[in-house]
Amino acid sequence: MFFEIDETLREIDRKDLKKTDKQFVAVLTFEEWKKMRDSFEMGIDIDPDLSDIFLTKAEVNYDSLTGTFAVPDRKNPSADDLKFAFVLDEKGVVFIDDNSTALEIIKGVQRTKKWKLPSLERFLYDFLDQIVKDDLRLMERYEDELDRMEQSIIDGEDNLPSERLNDIRSDIRYLRIHYEQLMDLAQEFEENENGFFKLENLRYFRLFINRAERLHEESMSLRDYTMQIRDLYKAHLDLKQNRIMTLLTIVTTIFMPLTLIAGWYGMNFRFMPELNWEGSYPVVIGVSVAIVIGSLLFFKKKKWL
Repeated sequence: MFFEIDETLREIDRKDLKKTDKQFVAVLTFEEWKKMRDSFEMGIDIDPDLSDIFLTKAEVNYDSLTGTFAVPDRKNPSADDLKFAFVLDEKGVVFIDDNSTALEIIKGVQRTKKWKLPSLERFLYDFLDQIVKDDLRLMERYEDELDRMEQSIIDGEDNLPSERLNDIRSDIRYLRIHYEQLMDLAQEFEENENGFFKLENLRYFRLFINRAERLHEESMSLRDYTMQIRDLYKAHLDLKQNRIMTLLTIVTTIFMPLTLIAGWYGMNFRFMPELNWEGSYPVVIGVSVAIVIGSLLFFKKKKWL
């Protein structure tokens, strides 16, 4: 598909591409690009390889600027990235995509944007902005979910969804890396080494870099939050374990003198006078009860119970 950058993105036919004096946007499959690349008159020495895309980046060539996009799926950022390539010069930009990822982003720009001063730089800004447009709400949803996990720990619940916490942390890590790559890409545009962009329009790339930096900082904050929740849960388990150990220690301490009494009078020596005394049994019971009550009162006073 082909678009002309006017007040909005206006779809045009391929044959009209040569006639217009406005900058253009094109979306082609890899096979279409191989057939039509010479007609764009861009100085491309090496065709982009769609099977070899691992990150979002831009590379300055002698007479063009090429690059790739590896965009995390916002529904599942840890899954495989949505990948496509691009080629641009001062006349316009061509996206090479065997899927519909780039076209969907462009359609989003077409639906939502109308420009007073149309330009390739403004389109690229809105294209990049369209990629991250819902990310702040995504971060807020992650934060709300982490808040609920934290509150459940504070309320004393023992079943932290550790697997979900790991998933959130993994998603945030992929998004953080993506923002770093987007900032590098926009900085490459801002450098304008080949002079494809108008100097007064380079501010658009700085605006996007600022937004990506804020999202990157938010992702870093959420990553730290996941670690704090994990530490809080570990502290909760340690505290619970300490309480159990304290209780077991108290029980053991109470029964130690009782065990001594039972062992002492269980020896059954022939000349133990208590064995022939009628009050021995109730006295031992009373002493045992007194030891238990005294021990409990002592532990209570020391606030160990």
